[in-house]
Amino acid sequence: MIRPRPLIGVTLDSEAGTPDGSGYSRFPWYALRCNYMDAIADAGGLPVALSHQADLVPALLARLDGLVITGGAFDVDPALYGTDQRHDSVTLKTGRTNAELALAQGAIASGLPVLGICGGQQLLAVALGGTLIQHIPDTVIDALAHEQPNPRDEPGHEVDILPGTMLARITGATRIAVNSAHHQAVREPGRAIISAVAPDGVAEAIEYPGHPFCLGVQWHPEFAISMADRRIFSALIEASGSR
Repeated sequence: MIRPRPLIGVTLDSEAGTPDGSGYSRFPWYALRCNYMDAIADAGGLPVALSHQADLVPALLARLDGLVITGGAFDVDPALYGTDQRHDSVTLKTGRTNAELALAQGAIASGLPVLGICGGQQLLAVALGGTLIQHIPDTVIDALAHEQPNPRDEPGHEVDILPGTMLARITGATRIAVNSAHHQAVREPGRAIISAVAPDGVAEAIEYPGHPFCLGVQWHPEFAISMADRRIFSALIEASGSR
């Protein structure tokens, strides 16, 4: 008997329409890179796109076997982690954040396997009571180029994976090369723990102990820079398939 593929919800980005007709649509539209879906499918999952309708979150979570919160060129509202100070570089997408935060909180509460990628990791940290660095170049001394100048399908720097963590068990590695496309990072992980760090001390992965699978990575494993990236998606699908 063939085991059914676990159903993995994938969050979408959103873009405003261009009334002059110069863009994809005159009206608001969703967007997502193909390799998010491809990575889930290649690992044995059945990916499905999720809208930003926060009122549908309970119904969605009841049907999903796992969740991926994707990245994007925007930031979590600092008010959501207790500060009224907003760096000039911060860009908001309120509708997307509201929906993703509801999804993350629901997945955490129900034990639904969840993987947060880049901005998705930062949102997971906030959902778990953590805080963020709003702009790395203004906060971290001698910071690496976390918005790497080379293409995103190439490594930008290495990260050290902390021993004894779920991420260490999944990847079987202590150091891996990753791509890097972010200007913010986790400052305090809240109820999560940090499971990987960059050479400049920036948190690169978090996980929530006691949860079946709650992992956030600051890089983009959907590009499969290393075997460790593929193992992250395989572990998500394995956890989702066992529900």
